[in-house]
Amino acid sequence: MILSVFLGYSLHHDAPFLEKEYPLRVEDAQSRTHHIFAQIIESAKEKKWESLPIGECMGNIGLLMVGTEYVAGTIEGEGPEICRIDLTGLDCVTFYENVLCTARILKKGKTTYDDLITELTLTRYRGGKLTDYTSRLHYTSDWIYDNEKKKVVRNITRKIGGEEYPVEVSFMSKNPGYYPALKEFPEFIKTIATFETEINKRRHWYIPKRKVRKVQRYIRTGDIIVLATNREGLDYVHTGLAYRDGKGKVRFLHASSEKKKVMLDTELYKYIQSGETFIGITVARPQEVRYP
Repeated sequence: MILSVFLGYSLHHDAPFLEKEYPLRVEDAQSRTHHIFAQIIESAKEKKWESLPIGECMGNIGLLMVGTEYVAGTIEGEGPEICRIDLTGLDCVTFYENVLCTARILKKGKTTYDDLITELTLTRYRGGKLTDYTSRLHYTSDWIYDNEKKKVVRNITRKIGGEEYPVEVSFMSKNPGYYPALKEFPEFIKTIATFETEINKRRHWYIPKRKVRKVQRYIRTGDIIVLATNREGLDYVHTGLAYRDGKGKVRFLHASSEKKKVMLDTELYKYIQSGETFIGITVARPQEVRYP
């Protein structure tokens, strides 16, 4: 049995808690996703998490997802781009974006599944507008840039001691075979390359791994942590959330491809030492929702 470290029960569909509540097992992934979302909202409303600072709200929601299976590619699919959600399995990106958007709708006093779709559309797509596959913010550096303009997050990296990070993205346009949508719609490759050029013209910031321990004192629960890389053509290779535990230690809350689940991991500065291609971090702080 998978147990949540926060509430003592899991939102995973195989958990006895859910079987007791819903004796007829729901097998369809979308039905399970709706159910998981409803359980998160119920728990959050019961504990009045909407009254907390957004970072604390995100930390609590993130802990509810501990134990969820790691599954990559759940937002991909054949045909035209749509805003897909699957809470039965999460990767490092869908974990933090679902946590962020669930917290944001709670802070807005909204609690329906359609509200979550609307919020994910705002954050996942350039300018909050879904047009086609190229409107999705595929590169994390682009996601941060666009969502800072939308006042969803603030990139605090430079302020807390960051150094300039020379980003040169090109992986998607040079390796379209890795992306089903680019194989289905090869005409999108040129557009992706244009966005890559725009990204490369901007200034970017990161905290080198040697400095992460020193700057942890500035990091709060709910801050979005993205791991910079030295891999050619990429900007970042992993994402997650900061979580300051009861002892004041800043730990890494993320969907781990290695451990195949969402987990509250070791201290952030220790985690960053674990990957040969990790060269540092960028920190995006969620902004309080102004609503209405």
